[in-house]
Amino acid sequence: MKSSSLPLYGGVAAAVLIAAASGFGLATVSQKTPVAPTAEAHAEAEGHADQVVLKPEAIQSAGIHTETVAGGGLSAEILAQGSVTASPGGQAVLTARAGGAVTRIFKRLGDPVGAGETLAIVESGDAAQIAADRTTAAAKATLAQKTLAREKSLYDQRVSPRQDYEQAQAEAAMANAEARRAQVAAGAARVTADGRGVRVTSPIAGRVTAAPASLGAFVEPQTELFRVADPRQVQIEAFVTGTDAQRIAPGDRAVLELGDGRALDVVVRAITPGLNAETRAATVVLTLPDGASLQPGQTLRVRILPARAGLGGGVVVPEEAVQTLDGKPVVFVRTAGGFKAQTVQVGARGAGRVEITGGLTAGQSVATRNAFLLKAELGKGEGEAH
Repeated sequence: MKSSSLPLYGGVAAAVLIAAASGFGLATVSQKTPVAPTAEAHAEAEGHADQVVLKPEAIQSAGIHTETVAGGGLSAEILAQGSVTASPGGQAVLTARAGGAVTRIFKRLGDPVGAGETLAIVESGDAAQIAADRTTAAAKATLAQKTLAREKSLYDQRVSPRQDYEQAQAEAAMANAEARRAQVAAGAARVTADGRGVRVTSPIAGRVTAAPASLGAFVEPQTELFRVADPRQVQIEAFVTGTDAQRIAPGDRAVLELGDGRALDVVVRAITPGLNAETRAATVVLTLPDGASLQPGQTLRVRILPARAGLGGGVVVPEEAVQTLDGKPVVFVRTAGGFKAQTVQVGARGAGRVEITGGLTAGQSVATRNAFLLKAELGKGEGEAH
């Protein structure tokens, strides 16, 4: 096999890989983009057989994904189906705090929402009563304060007895307490300034994910009108059997297999102590790394790697990472300059995974998705040598 050196420009490198996979020669691409590899790149390729020289931008353009392999055989991995759910503080259900008719709607499905922002107004007789109670309580508190001031003045002048003064103090305290209660009740109900309705507001920032509210509809108290979720506050819930649950502990590493072929490293945050009565499965909660962007409701496959499973039995890689070159199974190991074809010994296979019993160690990074493009490039290089 002869090594191959690709141009050092990301777009050209990607074109070469695609051309190689389609059976077109490097010369065809070079005619359109006459950029030749540097002398240094040729020298490096000649000194290291079975290597494909690629810069990071070229790897990204070609759609080649990599994965860091972990120790342990197939038995050391727990495969589970998972779903993206909102974390406890990442979703809010917005309800009407009083029965009435929906008279105004300010937000629709998918709209962004700020914390404390009003999404709708519900006109309500209950709201009017709450507002009236607040006004009445405030008026009584004001009157009680005036009575207390008058009784204090009379007591200081020795006109009225101390008993009348103390009675006025008690009545003023009760009136103030009632005024505070009415004020809190109005605030909790989010009564509008005119006292005719209640505001439906969001306690968190995010986007509207459900909006069953209809203009003019009469709703009962606590009826769900909107649902708001913050896409930055999500978690993964994976479901495993009771036997597998006993092997998992908080802090264990796990890998999310995304639909586009990427693999995302996550950590086990918690696992439920019991099994769900209906599904007879335990729930494993996984924490996403900072900056990860997944949509609530998205389903994916999870590979959990329990630390207590040990590191014996070789390593495991995705099935698409193993290619056949000159009749031998190889994987393409990530190097500083690109990738190197590494001959491996293959063991058991299952669920799209292959156990590598020799030739690869835990911690190495291998090409997974589109690894066949690297094989095609090496095959093209060998053909040119002949």
